[in-house]
Amino acid sequence: MFQKKIYVLVLVGFLANSSLCAMDMDRVNALAAQFSGQIASTKTPSVEAVAPIAKVIAPVVETAAPVTKVEEPIVEAVTLPTIEAVDVNIPVKVAIIAATVTEESLGLRKTNLYAEESETIGEATSYGKAAAGSSKLFERAFENAPPMIPHDVEGMLPIKIGNNSCTGCHMPEVAPSMKATAIPASHFASFRPTTGIGSDGRITKEGMGVDNTSDLKIVSHKLDKLSGARFNCSQCHAPQSTQAPLVGNTFTPDFSVNGAKSSNLIDTMNEGVK
Repeated sequence: MFQKKIYVLVLVGFLANSSLCAMDMDRVNALAAQFSGQIASTKTPSVEAVAPIAKVIAPVVETAAPVTKVEEPIVEAVTLPTIEAVDVNIPVKVAIIAATVTEESLGLRKTNLYAEESETIGEATSYGKAAAGSSKLFERAFENAPPMIPHDVEGMLPIKIGNNSCTGCHMPEVAPSMKATAIPASHFASFRPTTGIGSDGRITKEGMGVDNTSDLKIVSHKLDKLSGARFNCSQCHAPQSTQAPLVGNTFTPDFSVNGAKSSNLIDTMNEGVK
């Protein structure tokens, strides 16, 4: 029985090997006869035991040459969509949405946007020609806003280190007699804290070590002269154009007492700072 199992395994191994198909028919028939005789000589032969092996051998013996079966690809029928002809002579209705914003209304000018002609350049800016001391003061735009210059500035600009015509009328000691707005106390103070490095390497402000230098109350050091940071008056103050505003302004300032005519900035620098 053990030998029978060995024979069967050997036979199946030969049949499973693809190289068997390339052997000539004489070797195949000889091997088939050899295995058939060995199986028949076992002590307990039976038709039921030999039949499955015979069925395996039979196709090998009857095959004259190796056959390779090539399966044909399956091609499924595809139905193409039907394309209807379009008559180009039939007019097509296209919905047109009316423009709600025109190009002419986008800018402040109302002339042709694609031409730089004389009417597009606009009017030249002009300023009041009233002499200093005879002009009407402008109301401040908001509390402590730098006031506009109401008089002619011809010959006063640019301001230089050795020539500041503004101080001749607006210094506090002469402003009342000149009927001019006096330079406020905030221009005679330094808001820069004394800064240094402590022995521990920390930044110090006003002699105190700090970690966050942006969250500090403003310090004020009184000066006996006009601060250099405020010397260039025209960096904040400018003359008012006589042209009508291109865009209307509906803002209404809320002034404190005398806030429209004078400044109390030196007293309110730390408002809102904890």
